[in-house]
Amino acid sequence: MAEDWRDARIAELQAALERALARIEALEAQIRQNSSNSSKPPSSDTPEQRRGRDKPAPTGRKPGGQPGHKPQRRDLLPPERVSRTVEHYPHECAHCGTALAAVEDREPFRHQVVDLPEIHADVTEHRLHAAECAECGRRTRASLPMGVPRSMFGPRLLALVALLTGVCRVSRRQAVMFLEDVLSIRVSLGALSEGEQRVSQAVAPAVDEALDFTLAQPVKHADATSWATGGAYRSLWTISTALVTVFVIAKDGSRETVRRILGKVHGILVSDRATVFGFWAMKWRQICWAHLLRKFAGFVERKGAGSQIARELQGTTEIVFHYWHRVRDGTMTRRAFRRWMKPIRARVEDLLERGARLGARGFSGTCSDILDHREALWAFVDRDDVDPTNNLAERDLRPFVLWRKTSNGTQSERGERYAERIMTVAHTLRKQRRSVFQYLHRACANHLYDNPPEPLLPSFA
Repeated sequence: MAEDWRDARIAELQAALERALARIEALEAQIRQNSSNSSKPPSSDTPEQRRGRDKPAPTGRKPGGQPGHKPQRRDLLPPERVSRTVEHYPHECAHCGTALAAVEDREPFRHQVVDLPEIHADVTEHRLHAAECAECGRRTRASLPMGVPRSMFGPRLLALVALLTGVCRVSRRQAVMFLEDVLSIRVSLGALSEGEQRVSQAVAPAVDEALDFTLAQPVKHADATSWATGGAYRSLWTISTALVTVFVIAKDGSRETVRRILGKVHGILVSDRATVFGFWAMKWRQICWAHLLRKFAGFVERKGAGSQIARELQGTTEIVFHYWHRVRDGTMTRRAFRRWMKPIRARVEDLLERGARLGARGFSGTCSDILDHREALWAFVDRDDVDPTNNLAERDLRPFVLWRKTSNGTQSERGERYAERIMTVAHTLRKQRRSVFQYLHRACANHLYDNPPEPLLPSFA
């Protein structure tokens, strides 16, 4: 009886020890996570993790420009951009002091000074007079004509407010201070919020059109992060193409919500392996290989069961990127790339199958999941218009993450719409190398005068 109790106790302690060791291993792996072996952004890395990365060997040269380097000078503005020109002539020889006559130099040295003019707000006062009717004696006051704003904000001021609070991420209080200090325009926080709402309404049709355009493209990238509205959880999504980026703040990140945002399956979707994309057919997906590389690197650092297979997967993935970079740089043809990728493709799938059979905690499950996405691994090999990574969407999402960190999100649904719309406008215009301020000005003016919405899509769309 005592032996049975002892054996049971030993088994119980062994099970507890295994659980504790597994938890320690998981915690240590979590501590070691950084941007190179997980999906964490580089901004989350600690100074020690940054210092631990491979750095180029010191050259012994001092920082800054080196002797003999080509100097970098600011390009001069063209003559039509110059407000005034002042001619300067030497009065005496710098060597002997002899007086010099003012002679026109065909190639004078040009020095330009750029400054701001004294800024005054352009204020138009509309006086609405009233007149008394001779028949009934009632007084009638004139109404504001169409196109005159009911608020104090004109289209250029609206554009500036949106540029400050929505694009440059200046706080509302700082924007109020800027308007008063620089433009001598005193506005309240409530009036500023109303101005943002008017801009949101002005760009709404163009943003809706941009979303339809993006979803109709043969290749698009999607990614998400968390958001907060009034302290409640929300999900921030981006759908990106080369020239258009659209942001959507949704109530959650469930599969049904994502299905509603992305609509019907059309074209290739580049994303990570999140289960919310399960409704998108695998043959029309491309899984991000940058995520896979970081995942393999994380398993290598754990040095447990499966680390050797993970090391081989990491090395093979680095070869994939080497070949892809050569294709992108034009040093390898597409035909040669596809030929070289055939054995690589077989090698990767064989390693994943071996890893899935290994039975290693965490690692084998990851290998099985990647194999479930087998059809979605190689679209970038078969198609010329597909990239192997989701870096496009991740880069587009990063400024919105910075907005979230400095503002803690939004406070209302109206704020959500303003945030997603103004960021859609800003990112899309920057991709197209168009002026954000000029676009916002035209969009607000068109909305004010009931003209057609200012187009956001590229001209060839």
